[in-house]
Amino acid sequence: MAARNDPDKDADAQAGGVQSVDRALQILDILAREGDAGVSEIAEEMGIHKSTVSRLVGSLVGRELVRQNSERGKYQLGFGILRLASSIPGRLSVVHEAREVLESLAAAYKETVNLAVLRSNFAVNVDQAMGPSTLATYDWVGSLTPLHATSSGKVLLAALTADERDAIFKRIGLPARTPRTITNRSELEKQLLDVARNGYAVVHEEFEIGLTAVAVPIYNHLGNVIAAVSISGPAFRFTPEEQPGLVDGLKDAGLTISTKMGYRRR
Repeated sequence: MAARNDPDKDADAQAGGVQSVDRALQILDILAREGDAGVSEIAEEMGIHKSTVSRLVGSLVGRELVRQNSERGKYQLGFGILRLASSIPGRLSVVHEAREVLESLAAAYKETVNLAVLRSNFAVNVDQAMGPSTLATYDWVGSLTPLHATSSGKVLLAALTADERDAIFKRIGLPARTPRTITNRSELEKQLLDVARNGYAVVHEEFEIGLTAVAVPIYNHLGNVIAAVSISGPAFRFTPEEQPGLVDGLKDAGLTISTKMGYRRR
């Protein structure tokens, strides 16, 4: 007679397998945070027996996700982690990962939301979401906008070194788009320091008369700024610094996209 499957036993085995996976991931998190750790330290933090930790670490070592430091006897992340991590960035598209967030911002604040990246000394808009109150229907996708006169551009500039900015400005200068455009390098550098410190940039009619915009950075898995997300609207009604929660909401959205790109806040 064929043996019957025991559903309760199968469920217990499945639960135990999930618990083991969860504990293995906890070990990886501990090693990522601490740099290295011994079996006793890991067991104490996780509140489990050392033999359980030894078994799980042994499996991780076998997969090259963890290795033992021969000098100190402690464990640290192995090269297998690098193999896994290196395959992620090339498969992540900031446009794809940001799309849902852009739409949420446009719906929440009822203005135009743009995603921009640095290309050929300009801020290039690579995606856009329109709010229901948007007066204009101009499609900014694909447009090259000046770095020094736009909120996204200033966020991207603030992430560069002074030498990198020098190279850009030698090629394109600081042309005035409107009477409010900052064309003095020293004044612009002071503003970029504020952008880096505050985590956002605001422009009032510097790129186009009647247009105000605010932008925040998007980071990749290495903590580098790879893009900027902005909200823009008519100057007569859109005052981001005075609208409660808007700047913080935009910052949170930037961090949400950054997390999707592998960023972990330090």
